[in-house]
Amino acid sequence: MAYQTTDRYSLAAQEDRCAPRTRLTIPGQLRASGGRAFQTVVHDLSISGFSAAAINRMHEGQLCWLTLPGLESLQAQVVWWENCLVGCAFSELLSPIVHDNILARYSGQGAYRSY
Repeated sequence: MAYQTTDRYSLAAQEDRCAPRTRLTIPGQLRASGGRAFQTVVHDLSISGFSAAAINRMHEGQLCWLTLPGLESLQAQVVWWENCLVGCAFSELLSPIVHDNILARYSGQGAYRSY
């Protein structure tokens, strides 16, 4: 029986830290729903979410959009905010190919995917 990829992703997105997070430094822009975009630095990234600098308080459940260089804005939802850092879950999981390309570009060590 074939397992639906979308079902697997839906389940994975509900799990806490369902995907390995890679520490890195990526400049970007973050915009909260109803707010203006601001410069940020993404500190870690996985296919399911990210953490980034956010000086202004963001609230759990708030929608936001992350824009990284060379990519379209990615919709996410705030999971936590503490000490000027925000943790967000992507509304749709990041493609593993896009994820690996970002890692290769910003980690300087190539892709990390292992199966």
